[in-house]
Amino acid sequence: MVDTASRTSSKQSPERAATVPPKPARDAVSAPIPAPRADAQPASPRVDTELLGRQLLGTWADLRVIARERAAHPDLQRIEGQTMAEHRERVLQQLKILVEQGAVHRAFPTELGGHDDHGGNIAGFEELVLADPSLQIKSGVQWGLFGAAVLHLGTEYHHRTFLPDIMSLKVPGAFAMTETGHGSDVAAIGTTATYDEAKQQFVINTPFRGAWKDYLGNAAVHGTAAVVFAQLITKGVNHGVHAFYVPIRTARGGFLKGIGGEDDGLKGGLNGIDNGRLHFTNVRVPRANLLNRYGSVAEDGTYSSPISSPGRRFFTMLGTLVQGRVSLDGAATSAAAMALTIAITYGNQRRQFNAASETDEEVLLDYQRHQRRLLPKLATTYAQIFAHDEFLVKFDAVFSGKADTDDDRQDLETIAAALKPLSTWHALETLQEAREACGGSGFLAENRLVGLRQDLDVYVTFEGDNNVLLQLVAKRLLTDFSKQFAKADAGVMARYVVSQTAERAYHGTGLRRLAQTIADFGSTRRSVSELRDEETQRELLTDRVETMIAEIAGRLRDARKLPKVDAAAAFNRNQNELIEAARAHAELLQWEAFSRGLAQTTDPGTKQVLTWVRDLFGLGLLEKHLSWYLIHGRLSPQRAQAVTAYIDRLIERLRPHAQDLVDAFGYKPEHLRAKIASGAEQERQDEARAYYAAQRAAGTLPVPEKSKR
Repeated sequence: MVDTASRTSSKQSPERAATVPPKPARDAVSAPIPAPRADAQPASPRVDTELLGRQLLGTWADLRVIARERAAHPDLQRIEGQTMAEHRERVLQQLKILVEQGAVHRAFPTELGGHDDHGGNIAGFEELVLADPSLQIKSGVQWGLFGAAVLHLGTEYHHRTFLPDIMSLKVPGAFAMTETGHGSDVAAIGTTATYDEAKQQFVINTPFRGAWKDYLGNAAVHGTAAVVFAQLITKGVNHGVHAFYVPIRTARGGFLKGIGGEDDGLKGGLNGIDNGRLHFTNVRVPRANLLNRYGSVAEDGTYSSPISSPGRRFFTMLGTLVQGRVSLDGAATSAAAMALTIAITYGNQRRQFNAASETDEEVLLDYQRHQRRLLPKLATTYAQIFAHDEFLVKFDAVFSGKADTDDDRQDLETIAAALKPLSTWHALETLQEAREACGGSGFLAENRLVGLRQDLDVYVTFEGDNNVLLQLVAKRLLTDFSKQFAKADAGVMARYVVSQTAERAYHGTGLRRLAQTIADFGSTRRSVSELRDEETQRELLTDRVETMIAEIAGRLRDARKLPKVDAAAAFNRNQNELIEAARAHAELLQWEAFSRGLAQTTDPGTKQVLTWVRDLFGLGLLEKHLSWYLIHGRLSPQRAQAVTAYIDRLIERLRPHAQDLVDAFGYKPEHLRAKIASGAEQERQDEARAYYAAQRAAGTLPVPEKSKR
């Protein structure tokens, strides 16, 4: 553990207070920041790490604590340096431990030994990333994909027949959706399931190489069954993608008749999972093996569905499996939090160069650039934690039936498609930055950063490529926008777009004051006062989303009247901007969730520090997109300079609290398992400083050559 007497935090040591040099005066552009507002908290706040830590655990705090205790056990943790075969076998055995401990059944029906607790199930499952991402993902394959497909796409017959063995791990299974030729475009998969009326069986085929099922966890070695997604064909009509329960191996591990496959082999990460390929040649399964909650085939081959629209039926079926994106959002956020805990703890102990002292070297985190590398990412991680908890509450409401309308499900799918890309990208960026911030130590496997980076790499394409998901979000935003103007003519639309980019931006939302020149306010001090206001940040972030969508909608309004090829070309010309608009929407969701979490913080000192963290996140988004705000006249050049100036001041304010903010994540040494965050670096530094201090005291320290000149 970190020595609390020596770490740099809100409980600042006298030694640090004495050795930190005074900051140089700022220029006119970055003029002194105004004193805290009247409603602000004391100038020297302290973070209550225990209270904040409890808040960060979220709605299912108790279950997360239990899950973390489980993840801290060595039997569930990764052993670095194992071969792929050894790692795969270890993770399989770990799944059996999870079954014995009843750790993976919360989402299943109570009559089968579960708890019907969907949110609590995901909350606990996400914490497995602390032990080994391979364990998290392989358990997700077994119970979150394979088992969940049977649960959510099947009916009572399938629940009684298949779920007990899935829950007990008697039948390890694969989720056979993705194909070599089609990943994100599930509707276009090539595998077919053709109904044979005479034998009342479905005949499953992969008619060409691109239709092989690929990248499937449990497919290479351990799986004995799979939920196979295929085009359902009966009476010569293709009714689209449906799911089928298909046995694939004997108990001894050999493929059943008509089934073949290959091992995907060594991957860039997650090598504890036996990913592989499957192909099918005239494989027959009983009619009852169709998971028919949303589509059934009678004995005579007649198809029926409670959802008449094929498109809506397809998206409803896929929507029941959204929990994968939910859990990836949470696990990626946890990985980023772990990386920052390691890097900031190390940065608070590691010393290098003696710029401010003749005798002592500087702590890395005292350097502004080091703070700039890590603290904005810490602010983003906080935003993601608050957003994820709200996301998980929404997920639980939908899957428990408390809020299960079509609109609720569509909202959940849109949130999932918005947040998962941002959190998984952020995890990779944070892990890489943390690795570099820890220098050569960060490159050692024993400090986990490189291993986590490798394992989480594929998260950005798991459960849908991130760019494709954001495109889905953008389409939803355009749909919602178009509903407001369904009968508007081109003139009305044009006038609206103009108002979005001018009148509304300055007058309608009160943003006019934000685009004035610095002279209007007399000083940068006044500019900063405006920008740190919560409503100002909200308006700026919201305005960007709305304006981007309005501009794109204006350009695409007549596209639906064009021939298909021209309409596709028009959409393609705007694809990049659509994705950027969706990203802006997701960033707004995170900022709003952070602000709501901040409003629930009760301890005054913690609330003050958390306000600075929220402002760092919000103004960081403005700085990231400054070109947009400048081009669209939302900020003047002087105001843009004020954004960066205040970010620098916020980082300076947050620096003494950095350790407390990562300690609040609640990760213990057995979770981090990184020697550089264990206190070992502090011991080395203390030993070195004591050595030189003793030399100086004894007068035996050699005199530097320079001092003799």
